[in-house]
Amino acid sequence: MRCSRASARERPPSGGAFYLRIGVSAKDWRISLQPLSCGVRVVRTSSSLAALCVLLLSAGTPADETRPLQTTPIDVHSFRVLESYSGPVSYYKIVEDPAQPFIRAVYRPPLETVTLGAEVPDALRQRTKRVRWKWRAQVLPKGGNECKGGFGDSAAVIYVSWKSGLKWYSIKYVWSSEAEKGRICDQKRNLFVVQDTVILETGGPVGEWREEEIDPSTEFRAHFEGGNPNADVPDLVGVGLMSDGDQTKSISAADYTGFELRY
Repeated sequence: MRCSRASARERPPSGGAFYLRIGVSAKDWRISLQPLSCGVRVVRTSSSLAALCVLLLSAGTPADETRPLQTTPIDVHSFRVLESYSGPVSYYKIVEDPAQPFIRAVYRPPLETVTLGAEVPDALRQRTKRVRWKWRAQVLPKGGNECKGGFGDSAAVIYVSWKSGLKWYSIKYVWSSEAEKGRICDQKRNLFVVQDTVILETGGPVGEWREEEIDPSTEFRAHFEGGNPNADVPDLVGVGLMSDGDQTKSISAADYTGFELRY
C-alpha cells in the first residue's frame, strides 16, 4: 500500500493524471482477466467445452463470486477544495507521516467552512462494492449536534456522493460531539439535491484512529430507495471531507487517511 501512494506522489499533482492512471488500470484488468483465458481454451478444446466456457462467462463462475476484492486507494494528495461549497481560506494541510500521509483539518472561528473532494475513477463508478477510510477526531466542537438546529458542527465529516442526470445524492457520515450514534437526521429533499446525515461516531476518545467501511450500493438503496434490493444505483462519483465549527463558533479538528475503493 505504501508503494502505491509513493508512486502517486511522484506523478504531477494534476487530479486528471491521477484519475486517468487509475481508470486505465481498472479497464485493462476488466478486459483481460477471463475472456482471454477462455479464448485460448476454445482454440485447443472441443466445441462443447467452448460452449461451456461461454455459458460460464455469461452466468458468472464460483471463482468470480469468491475472488477477493481488489483495492484502489484514493491518494490524500488528490483531494481538492470544492470552491462552490467553500470559503476563501483553506484550513487543511497534508501531514507527510512516514507510516501513512494524512489530511489534517483545524477549523478556527470565524473562518468560513471549506470542503475537500476527490473523484471516483470512471471505471469504478458502477463497480465499487466497498468504500473505506480512517479518521481521527482531535478536537470536538463545543456542543456540536448535527440533529439540533444551530449546532450542526462536526469534528469530522465524510461525504459519499452519487449523480443521476442533474440530481445529486449524498450521505453525510459524521463524527459528532454530542448527537446520538446511529441517528439519521438533517434530511434534505428537493429536485436537485437529496442528502441524509448519519451519526457514525460520537464523542471521544479523541486522538485515536478509527476505521470505517460501507457498502455504497446498500447504503444508497437503504436511504434513497426504501431498502429495495433491486433498485438501480446511479454512478458513485466522489468522496468528500469536512471539519467545521462555524455554528458553535468553536475549534474543530480531525485527521483523515486510508481512503480505498474496493471492487
